Amino acid sequence: MTITRIDPGKRFSAAVRHNDTLYIARQTADTLTGSVEVQTREVLAKIGDLLKKGGSSKAKLLSVNVYLSNIADFAEMNKVYDAWIDTANLATRATVEARLADPNLRVEMTAVAAAD
Repeated sequence: MTITRIDPGKRFSAAVRHNDTLYIARQTADTLTGSVEVQTREVLAKIGDLLKKGGSSKAKLLSVNVYLSNIADFAEMNKVYDAWIDTANLATRATVEARLADPNLRVEMTAVAAAD
């Protein structure tokens, strides 16, 4: 059994690879004053970076969970998500409205992917 922790922090690792599965923890934007589109782009860029670090890619995403502070942002978030995702290899996905850790956050995502 192989476990690799990627970008460990004080309370959690940004991602953990267990054998051939990569688990990506909550990813949020750094631009707290940004629109949901700006924050979504930042979050997806972070996920893309973690996929690469973990030996995976968008084509190997298995599941994505999206948390929006306001479900009214759903369409705007989807515009950015739809442009980023590999449409030939769609993951399962759930989107829910949730109170996020910082009131300025508009979107947070977690993901699971297969890894090489």
